[in-house]
Amino acid sequence: MGAQWKVKHKEAASNAKGKIFGKLVKEITIAARNGADTATNAHLRLVVEQAKKASMPKETLDRAIKKGAGLLGETVQYHRVTYEGFAPHQVPLIVECVTDNINRTVAEIRVAFRKGQLGASGSVAWDFNHVGMIEASPDSPDADPEMAAIEAGAQDFEPGEDGATLFLTEPVDLDAVQKALPEQGFTVLSAKLGYQPKNPVSGLSDEQMAEVEAFLEGLDNHDDVQDMFVGLAG
Repeated sequence: MGAQWKVKHKEAASNAKGKIFGKLVKEITIAARNGADTATNAHLRLVVEQAKKASMPKETLDRAIKKGAGLLGETVQYHRVTYEGFAPHQVPLIVECVTDNINRTVAEIRVAFRKGQLGASGSVAWDFNHVGMIEASPDSPDADPEMAAIEAGAQDFEPGEDGATLFLTEPVDLDAVQKALPEQGFTVLSAKLGYQPKNPVSGLSDEQMAEVEAFLEGLDNHDDVQDMFVGLAG
């Protein structure tokens, strides 16, 4: 597969709809700042599709869009902040947070990094490629991911989880590629911008891997953490 590009959440966490909805609501609220119309707001369209796939109630979805677009008169403003550093054993890590209080979040993230190393901006990002990431599942056994990547305009592809394929794109091509994949026999499961490690760490012992996973799980449980990208070989 090349390299692990995101934290593999434990099954219990990945199935917790409340946590998933909370992250999606924040993402929708931010995206809707640029307009509530999904026809003209590509970022909002991508997140709304993810929310629908996660079975978010329509009322919750509509409220998040209106809130972000300023149609409800509410003053809560979410900010996207990115932290860079290392998990134990010098595993590079990029953490994306969405928060309504940056000072609180940075203080809590510093504490969460106590068994790792929190770095300055740019200290780790150089070791990752900023890419579009699209997870898609084949509609039939005959669907060819290589041909689909070429025809849809993706830069590369990798085997994903549970028979899915991870298509990698240039950041500006994310929306166009996710729109084109269904015509190539693939159903899009998620689409987002993220980071792919250039030199993932490998060769950790079981004990060392357990330390890294415990550290990542602790970070992932923080309410403001939206996503994590880890330079760890799969």
